[in-house]
This record gives sequence, C-alpha cells and structure tokens, in this order.
Amino acid sequence: MFQQQRSTEHRGADDLLTAGLGLDDLRGMLPPAFADALHPTADELRRRALWSNWRGIADLAPGGGYGTVYGSVSKVPGREFSALAWLPDAQQPHRVMLQLPDNFDDRKRCVVVAASSGSRGIYGGIAVAGAWGLPRGCAVAYTDKGAGSDYFDLDAGQGIGEDGRVAAADQPLAFKPKPQGGSGVAYKHAHSQDNPEADWGRHVKQAAQFALDTLNAQLPQQAPFTFANTRVIAVGISNGGGAVLRAAEDAEPWLDAVVAGEPNVLASGHGARSLYDYATEAALLMPCALPQLGIPAMPGLDAKCAALAAHGVLSGADAVAQQQDALAKLRAVGWTDAALRAGAISVGFDLWRAVAVGYASAYGRYTHDAHPCGYRYAALGVDLGPRPATDGERAAWGADGSGIPPGAGVGILDPQPPADMGITGLQCLRDLWTGAGDDAQRVRKGIDATRAALPRAGLPVVVVHGTDDGLVPVAFSSAPYVAMAKAAGRDVRYWQVHNVQHFDGFLGLPHMAAAYLPLLPYVYEALDRVDAYLDGKAALPEDARIQTVPRMGKALAADHLAIPR
Repeated sequence: MFQQQRSTEHRGADDLLTAGLGLDDLRGMLPPAFADALHPTADELRRRALWSNWRGIADLAPGGGYGTVYGSVSKVPGREFSALAWLPDAQQPHRVMLQLPDNFDDRKRCVVVAASSGSRGIYGGIAVAGAWGLPRGCAVAYTDKGAGSDYFDLDAGQGIGEDGRVAAADQPLAFKPKPQGGSGVAYKHAHSQDNPEADWGRHVKQAAQFALDTLNAQLPQQAPFTFANTRVIAVGISNGGGAVLRAAEDAEPWLDAVVAGEPNVLASGHGARSLYDYATEAALLMPCALPQLGIPAMPGLDAKCAALAAHGVLSGADAVAQQQDALAKLRAVGWTDAALRAGAISVGFDLWRAVAVGYASAYGRYTHDAHPCGYRYAALGVDLGPRPATDGERAAWGADGSGIPPGAGVGILDPQPPADMGITGLQCLRDLWTGAGDDAQRVRKGIDATRAALPRAGLPVVVVHGTDDGLVPVAFSSAPYVAMAKAAGRDVRYWQVHNVQHFDGFLGLPHMAAAYLPLLPYVYEALDRVDAYLDGKAALPEDARIQTVPRMGKALAADHLAIPR
C-alpha cells in the first residue's frame, strides 16, 4: 500500500508549519531562493512549497487578520513521514504525509486528515488542517488525492521524485505517464488515466491509515493506534472539501467528524451540477456577461462576443445585446449575480479554461497526447509557442506547481490559431458535456463516477460555504448536497456565509479585500465546534446564514466575521 517511505525532522529554524518562515517571510513577494537554482535540495523545495501553498490558500496580507484575529503560524517542532500510496486498482500513486508534532497529545490521540485543495500538492492543506491541528497537539495527515505538482517533462524524460527533486524516468517517481514519449509536459491530475476524483474518498481514508501505521511505528509505547481508539477528523476546502465528503460515505465508522469548506461536490437532486458543466459554460459565456454587471470588459471582448454570436452561442445584433443575452443565459441556469461578480477573477486568470482542459483529460482518462479537443501542455516561448523547459524551471516544479497549468512555467497549447480567440476549443470542451459523441459519453461517464452518496448515518458533518463563491457556487454544490443529506436524515450542519467568495489568497488585492471576507475563520471555528462536541463539552453548531460586515478598507476585526456564538 505504501512505498518510498521517507522521514525528516523539523525543529529549531525549520518547523512543521512554515519551515521557519513565519508570517513575515510568508508575506514576502519573492519565494525562498535556492542556493543552486538548478539543483535545489529537498529542504529548500519543502520550504518553497510551504511558502507557495500558504500564499495560495490563506489571506496573509497586513490587515487581513491572519495570526491576530484567527489562525496560527506558531512554530511547531516535530517530524514528517511521507510515502507514495497506491489504491489496488490505480495506475499511479497519490502522495500521503503525516506531520507528527513533538507536542502530540497522547491523551487525546487526535489525527486530523486533510485532502489538498484544488489540484495542489501534498502541502496544499497546510493552511487548513496543519494550522488548526498542529498547535493543538494533533497529528495531521495529508493526501494530494492523485493530483499535485508531479509534472513530467516528456522532452527530457524526467519527473519528480518522492522528495520533490527532479529525477530520470528510470528512477522511482510520483508520476510516470503512459506513454512516456512525446513532447511537452504531462501532469498527474490530468494524465494519470485513473480519474482520481472518483477515488477522493479512498485517498482520504488511505492517508488516515498511513497516519495510524506511522503512529504505531513511532510511538510504540502508546500503541496500538486504531480507528476505534483514535479520534479522526477530516477537513478540506474546495476540492479537498469534496474529498472529505466523499470519505464520509464509507460505512465503516473510522471517521469521527467531517468539516468541508466550499466543497466541490456533485450531489443528486435539484440544482446539482458538476464543476465541468458550469466551468465550460462559464468559459464561454461569463466574459460577455460581466460588463452588464458593471465589471470592465476584457480586451477584445466585443470581437469575441460577436464571434460567439456568429457561432450561434449568443444572440443579439450588437455588443450590448450579446452581453445581455450571455447574462440572461447564466441567470436562467442558476448563476446569481453575486457568484458572477466573484467569478470575474476566474475569468481574469483564465481559470475556467484551465479547469475544463485538465478535467476533460482526467474524466476521460486520456493520455497526454490524446486530448479530445487537441490541447497539450508545454513550456511556452515569447511567441506562445512550445519550447523545451529549462533546467531551472523543471527543478522548481515540485515546489511551485499548483497542480494545474498554466503556472510554474507550463502553459496550455491551443491547437487553433490566435485568430480563433480560443472559441473552437471552448466549444469543443462544452460539447464534451452536452454532445452525444463517443468522447462526450466517455467524459460524462467519468464525471458520473464522482457523484457523491450520503454520509454515514450518525457521522457529524459541518459544511461551510460563502454565498458569493464564484468558482464553486453554493447553488450547484453544497446546497443540493446538504438538501440531499438532510432529506435522508443525516446529521449535516450548514453555515452559509455572506460576503465570502472562493479564494482567501486573493484577498490581498485591495478591491477583493474591500468586498469580501476570508472563509478560513469559519472552517477553524467549525473544527473547534466538532472537537468540543466530540469531547462532550458542546453541541454541534446550528445551521446559520451568517450576515457579515465587509471590511471596506479597514483591518479585519472579529465583528466583521460575525461568527455565531
């Protein structure tokens, strides 16, 4: 089950939570440097990965409240244990890791297990689970759930080893594509041919089992550690939130509680939609709709909307009419104006297309050279054409990659010329959801395998979601999931938080900070509540629609959050 196991110690100037960076260095605009840019050490890659993942998930900006109003970056000494874990029927492994603090509370025997958000690597849950669990003396287990920053350079024949460093294809790697020939870059989430999202719950459970195995080996005087005598709380946000909800389905009573923040989860029932469905819809329509909400148009938007009208996607004889039609179409299928406004940042970062391209490969189990819409990945030159990745770019992938290009020097190659404005590819991606061809059936089959079932009867579950979420709108994800679970009598509590969108990490942008509040304080509070409940000291939180107060340029205070007491 577990291979390439590795252990490291993190004390003194190198702790578990921030690798000694602390809040000030995490706020630094430049990542921690490598002494040798072409040959970074495993410790340097770890430190940089922690910097990248903290900044990608948490609002660390001055005035944002992290470390003062909520959250912790206190030094936590201890040890890390990591391995490559295999599901019995998988073609590729997923990474698992246990952080065991020196202050592990042997009386409480607590394990927090987390799945990385998005497609991030093994440290993708550090700001969610590590920041809450480690200072409290809990061991914290992680899984990258079959995604992560394990890129493979097809030109160089090199990938990422267990310690994050580049290695040749004949060495043990965290991801080896099949086939290994070709040009450009392959990455695990898209090209494992495992459809990892279908197994997210199994990944979470395997990470928890790795935690117990490691505790038994490292703390023999306190053994045995079993699911029966060890508290296990699962937590995650975004894709990680969806993963812990999938873990909650397991009939075996190994989980004691679940906290899911802004979960990307596909339920059954009214309003439930898959991320792929609404991402491909948003990629086509949202740029044209946003100006009607007072959001400045992207360059060249009128020409793109006119082209969409010429393809029959939009109606209207002029730019304003086409924009109005795009907005009407999105509202008609459940998009709220709040979600659309927050979704503007995903338009600006081309995130909708990035999600659609990568997830189409994952759901259809396509190889890196067989995308049904002709997309590939590669390092890009100034002309946006493919080029070989440099040794320096490749060396940093293990730390800098967010798990889904573009990023870390890897971009998306569109087979169509620039004059096409990306429309042919976007329509092809959309047709994989709406069409009737073999590829569409193949992708939809993969999506259907990700559909969530009910949580185990009696398992406490708390779902926390921002009502302004523009990437995973509540109407398509958490709302139908909670409705499905409650209708079946499951113990699910639901916090809907106003003025909260999807990306805490973007709240350092002034216009975002003025309008939105972070999600993480509510996730931490939900963990506090379920922990107190399991201790027999408090009840589970009641359902709530939390009316927050936007900061409007002020430093974050507890009053802004309005957390129910």
